[in-house]
Amino acid sequence: MSMFCFQCQETAKGSGCTIKGVCGKTDDVANLQDLLIYVLKGISIYANQAGGLGVVRPDVNKFVMESLFATITNANFDKQVFIDRVREGLKIREGLKEDIVKAGGRIPENPHDSAVWYADTAAEFEVKAAQVGVLTTANEDVRSLRELLIYGLKGMAAYAEHALTLGYNDDGIFRFMLKALAATTDDSLSADDLVALVLEAGKYGVDVMALLDKANTTTYGNPELTKVEIGVRSNPGILISGHDLKDLEELLQQTEGSGVDVYTHGEMLPAHYYPAFKKYAHFAGNYGNAWWKQDKEFASFNGPILLTTNCLTPPKDSYKDRLYTTGVVGFAGVKHIADRKEGQPKDFSAIIEQAKKCPPPTEIESGEIVGGFAHAQVLSLADKVVEAVKSGAIKRFFVMAGCDGRMKSREYYTHFAQALPADTVILTAGCAKYKYNKLNLGDIGGIPRVLDAGQCNDSYSLAVIALKLKEVFGLDDVNELPISYNIAWYEQKAVIVLLALLYLGVKKIHLGPTLPAFLSPNVLKVLVEKFDIGGISSVEDDLKMFMTV
Repeated sequence: MSMFCFQCQETAKGSGCTIKGVCGKTDDVANLQDLLIYVLKGISIYANQAGGLGVVRPDVNKFVMESLFATITNANFDKQVFIDRVREGLKIREGLKEDIVKAGGRIPENPHDSAVWYADTAAEFEVKAAQVGVLTTANEDVRSLRELLIYGLKGMAAYAEHALTLGYNDDGIFRFMLKALAATTDDSLSADDLVALVLEAGKYGVDVMALLDKANTTTYGNPELTKVEIGVRSNPGILISGHDLKDLEELLQQTEGSGVDVYTHGEMLPAHYYPAFKKYAHFAGNYGNAWWKQDKEFASFNGPILLTTNCLTPPKDSYKDRLYTTGVVGFAGVKHIADRKEGQPKDFSAIIEQAKKCPPPTEIESGEIVGGFAHAQVLSLADKVVEAVKSGAIKRFFVMAGCDGRMKSREYYTHFAQALPADTVILTAGCAKYKYNKLNLGDIGGIPRVLDAGQCNDSYSLAVIALKLKEVFGLDDVNELPISYNIAWYEQKAVIVLLALLYLGVKKIHLGPTLPAFLSPNVLKVLVEKFDIGGISSVEDDLKMFMTV
């Protein structure tokens, strides 16, 4: 095999990509991502020691966070980016060693190889990259737990990056990232030790999602019930996808009065729910569906597209010259918008000028969809919701959050939503909603049967809602609520959401369309025994199982 990667749900044959990633990344990029993670482990070993001596480097935290984020599925496919990051990481690692000595510390005599390996050239990097992949951990269960922990850290890093962009930071989250990365190099840790670390990651998953929720709502207001147009206007447009609200804000500011409309795509849809963005008359609506349909929808949009975070697929020639990336996202040959400098906004002038020369979007659908049911909006309806539950009008809530994807088996979630009894309500967040958010499922006494809390970043809202309902009903255990969890997953942000739910004590979570390939049989057994985690089967059997709980 020329590579090995099994971090996403669509990994080849349900076991691992060995030649080229199903996501589109090439073997050399996959291996260089492994090498970057390896370098981060070495950095973490020294950063932890330096921290114990009172040396804290915010630049190190930022580099580790952004590097983890860059290795998330569908974020960055550019080989040169990873060569540059490995080179920068080695420089940072050596600088930390100097800091330790200056602070009166001593460098360990026999550190892990990730803390001492060094090279200068890209060719040397590629040789080493082939030697430090996932499979170098021989014990299957230790490998599984280490990777589960690392994938949780990748999701945590994504949320931390969005919060930091808005000026919100929690040093404890970064300290845990460094601690956990270093722990994956410690062969003395038992499986039980690693399980404890994985569950601790869930605690920091809750923390980072709460931090991001605070950053978003403080900056842009609490999401509110909103009708979003899904048709098109007659002006040229820019399509913005991904998750970064700061990028959207700056794009809206720079396009105001230009004659160019701005549309959201994929996970950017929930931006329409924030009060701060409603003042922009040229914020036209949402165009298209989940990330995996971008090959057709980006082509028919006609104007330029801005990818702000992960969820990029290898671009087609039909729109590649109209595609721009920014932040940690990248693809060789695609134009990249540079990061902010000295507090100045990003410069989107090139996108705007190209948009002015493009025809308006081709309409692919019409109408509107309703969302904006984050925790503040739902809790404002708490009395109505509680009364509906007490009266029997609402029998059960189904948390159907998570990710959408290409596999035909994901049609299960559309069929499941359609089959749910009329006295049930779906709580959702993430792009999984595109499987059912355009169905006409009606309402219960004015409460829509699909309550969309927002992006996968907003999954925290679903936890807040559940905990508040537990309090209102005077229950001791969140699992006593009439709430079932039927969650779709795809990439690593879903992993940290899962770990956060486990930390909060939620049990009987069902994951699909397949269980993660990186869970060994023994690790999966632990999760089943401790948390009653399960997979999915048929709509009929699963519905019967959920409704008889």
